[in-house]
Amino acid sequence: MILDTETPLRLSWEEIYREAGLVVSPAEWATFLGTAADPPAAYDLMERHLGRSVDREALRLRCLARENELLAKETPLPGVRDLLDEAGRLRLLLAVASSSERAWVEGHLGRFALRDRFDAVVCAEDVNRTKPFPDLYVEALRRLGVAPADAIAFEDSVHGVRAAKDAGLFCIAVPNRVTRHLEFPDADLVMTSLDERLLGELIREVEARLSAAAS
Repeated sequence: MILDTETPLRLSWEEIYREAGLVVSPAEWATFLGTAADPPAAYDLMERHLGRSVDREALRLRCLARENELLAKETPLPGVRDLLDEAGRLRLLLAVASSSERAWVEGHLGRFALRDRFDAVVCAEDVNRTKPFPDLYVEALRRLGVAPADAIAFEDSVHGVRAAKDAGLFCIAVPNRVTRHLEFPDADLVMTSLDERLLGELIREVEARLSAAAS
């Protein structure tokens, strides 16, 4: 939810698929996302289309090189810095819970000088199972020393929302340019952008909803 990493990934795979005469709808592609930085389903689809196995490592390296070119042009999503600033003023604990590898996550946080904004960064190497399983969120909560009922998750994928909800968190979905083609029925709230609402306002709404649900 800091950077739209899904669009560069999709565009890099689109170039590969186009050469193979394969067209993948935005909705189908969006279902692959949220479980890993390098979704196995992308290769599976290619192999089903060709009717044979492919050199997955060669494709991975090609895709990664192109993805990195496109990622270099990306900047933090609208509202990210304002939300982090407000969280700092409110003295809130913050964590990243990502299915990607640590070097990749830390690299982007460092590139935008955001690493020191987070009290914990939990990545694929830190758990046995990534999203849609709740392990990343469970570990993030443990490191923060926060109960699920006192936390809010911001997610941009269906798998991410499922992971957050199964960990017991209130989850706000903010779809990116790829996942906006999907429905988010499991999310507690859906926003079009992080700059749509102030964090303090969101917290008050979450507290009101939880209070109403408990009464």
